[in-house]
Amino acid sequence: MTQTTTLSIAALHERVEAIFLKAGLNGVQAGALARVIVAGERDACKSHGIYRIEGALRTVKAGKVKADAVPELDSNEGSAIVKVNAKGGFANPAFELGVPVLAERARKLGIAALVINDCTHFSALWPEVEAVTNEGLAGLVMCPSYATVAPTGGNKPLLGTNPFAFGWPRPNGSPYVFDFATSVAARGEIELHRRAGKQLPEGWAIDAEGNPTTDPEAALAGAMLPFGGHKGSAIGTMIELLAGIMIGDLTSPEVLDYLGTTTLAPFHGELIIAMSPEAFAKGRPGDPFARAETLFEAIVGQGARLPSQRRFVARKTSETAGVTLTAAEMEQLDRLLDKGLDAVS
Repeated sequence: MTQTTTLSIAALHERVEAIFLKAGLNGVQAGALARVIVAGERDACKSHGIYRIEGALRTVKAGKVKADAVPELDSNEGSAIVKVNAKGGFANPAFELGVPVLAERARKLGIAALVINDCTHFSALWPEVEAVTNEGLAGLVMCPSYATVAPTGGNKPLLGTNPFAFGWPRPNGSPYVFDFATSVAARGEIELHRRAGKQLPEGWAIDAEGNPTTDPEAALAGAMLPFGGHKGSAIGTMIELLAGIMIGDLTSPEVLDYLGTTTLAPFHGELIIAMSPEAFAKGRPGDPFARAETLFEAIVGQGARLPSQRRFVARKTSETAGVTLTAAEMEQLDRLLDKGLDAVS
């Protein structure tokens, strides 16, 4: 039987934050990263949990992210656009700094956007979009990545996995949230297949010569494919335009040129749009939240499941029973805490 250890969410956060502090990150960076990693483990999203710590430390060690960065807010008073310069640090503390102003502006104007520049993106987008829904607002979040996805009909990496998330607040329950890469699968999922020695499903990737492959090694050396063929390719391109070019930050090919590798966390920008359902629906019949519940009930009534429900069930369990880690995962945490940056190549 595999030995496991169960930690409370608070205890896991303390341990993960200590790892980042040991590695030289300041409190602003370490705290924000620990919160999003623990959220991944809490919600049973292993591809965005403690698995990501080594990549973050590797990026710090390579000098591609500033461990002591303190993000800077430009609220641009009166405008619908709020900007935060991450100052070369991770995106997460920059987002945490900007989201209260974003929410205030969206409630006042009906819609507002938060632009994060010069940041290293880390982990999933659902923590950001849920922070928007927690403010009673609908939200869209998107960012590029590094070029690892071939456009439909192409044979070389050009687009990023370019995640895209949406959230709708539900006053009496968990929000309606989806968060997915515009590639068939997130790159982290392919890496997890490689580590487990498992083949990929067909249709996920091509090799370096542009041929279909189910070998994770060949896929990582080649390119992933967009979900839904030309539809995913078009949405991925839209994200390059909106969350790269429009906000004056790097596109996925430029990120890869800057890093020179896909083993480090990508450096680019992020776009978050917050909308007030009440403001948009003002003057029209019906409560937008009640009408949304009617739609959700109809979906569930057909036997379908709303997205993110598995995460919310896992979250509820973790909040009462804690987070269970394997012996290998505990060993990883101990090693990273003991050695800091010396634990990564």
